[in-house]
Amino acid sequence: MRQLAKSAVLFVAIGLLLYGALYYASERLVYRTGKSNPFYKIAVADQPRFDWVILDASHAMPFDFADFSAFMEKETGLRILNLATQGTGPLYNRFAFEQFLGEHRTRNLLYIADSFAFYLPTWNEERFTDAKLIRRTPFEPAIAQRLLSYCLHEGVDPRAFLDYLTGFSKINNHERFERDIWEGEKQFDRVFRSSPTMIKSRITYLYPKPSTSAGLAHYLGVLDDIVTLAGRQGTRVVVIKVPVPPDFYRQMPDEAGFDAALGDLLAKRQIAFLDFSSSLTESRFYFDTDHLNRTGVTEFFEKNLKAIFLSPPAPK
Repeated sequence: MRQLAKSAVLFVAIGLLLYGALYYASERLVYRTGKSNPFYKIAVADQPRFDWVILDASHAMPFDFADFSAFMEKETGLRILNLATQGTGPLYNRFAFEQFLGEHRTRNLLYIADSFAFYLPTWNEERFTDAKLIRRTPFEPAIAQRLLSYCLHEGVDPRAFLDYLTGFSKINNHERFERDIWEGEKQFDRVFRSSPTMIKSRITYLYPKPSTSAGLAHYLGVLDDIVTLAGRQGTRVVVIKVPVPPDFYRQMPDEAGFDAALGDLLAKRQIAFLDFSSSLTESRFYFDTDHLNRTGVTEFFEKNLKAIFLSPPAPK
């Protein structure tokens, strides 16, 4: 019986050593193949202070595709860190911004508002359990501690914490040797030919359920938390909406109601709100139903975004 117990302990010890080795190797691959994940960007940030941090879902991601972020920094002489993540709403954005503020500071925060992200847990609490995000997020005790807090107090599924802590998704990542590049980046130079069917499908995907005032109020409150976090650090906040094609914009449900609610919140907080939704109407500026391509981000940067980056804070 004693021999059996020793064998069992030895078996478990070997198993744990093997798992530990796999965990370590998987963690190293996160850094070797990292690019798009916001927590990877924070972990490898080479300086403590930035001029601008960008938060949003996928509509802000093209500003970091290929060499465009370096282009913007060269044109402005500023340090810009883009922490946008596909399909994420203000709750995940706040989570990332809190991690950034752990060891870094920024003079300005650019929040790009997408209405779809302000109504449902689909784009907020539920995004934390996405294995594609977890497996590309470097392990850090501060992230684990904050994630546990979100599970206990913010309605995030505890399985997100368990997955992150055990490294399960990292170890079982079948794309572990591939660069962490969002599929949209591969289409950056593409020009989209408008398709009513594809637009309808995209709208249904982004707005799977009817919007509710309760959901909007809740997630606007989370955005207000981000504004408060920024204010404590003396960070100026600017909120904008980026261009989308007219055919897409017309199908976005109750966009006027969203704009009014968002505008009211930002006016109370004395935050600048600039709506560029309809500023680029030609299809040549987009690589799919609603994302700017290289021509589009270049045009938007030259006409609008560059001036925002270079604008001085309003006098108090």
